[in-house]
Amino acid sequence: MLDKSFGNIKYLEKSLNASWLRNETISNNISNVNTPGYKRESVAFESILKASMQNIGIEGKVTHEKHLPIGNIGIDHIEPSISKDFNSKYRRDGNNVNIDVEMANLAKNTIQYNMMAQRVSGKLSKLKSIIRDGR
Repeated sequence: MLDKSFGNIKYLEKSLNASWLRNETISNNISNVNTPGYKRESVAFESILKASMQNIGIEGKVTHEKHLPIGNIGIDHIEPSISKDFNSKYRRDGNNVNIDVEMANLAKNTIQYNMMAQRVSGKLSKLKSIIRDGR
């Protein structure tokens, strides 16, 4: 029963980790806004998570670290990926960081992080209440 109520907490945990990584990446982009030739980085996670969730099926049990996973790989193996944007050029010196876009992305990411943190906090307080009351 608890698995149904709190099963998606792993998804929230992974999303929080990805959001934290995105925050660090955006901050790195902002700090290098005046570095000639710097290429902005971005974090991809939501598309990876969505693709994994659509791939619902039978998951094979891996009994040895060298075994290949069969079927759905599960949330434990989903990780965000960082990529550099080599295709665009924003300035003449090769830097492609737009400070206005980065600041907007930082604000959006902060709001998403706070929302997910509140969801996790709510779920944990619900679990705490269940344990305390015993009902």
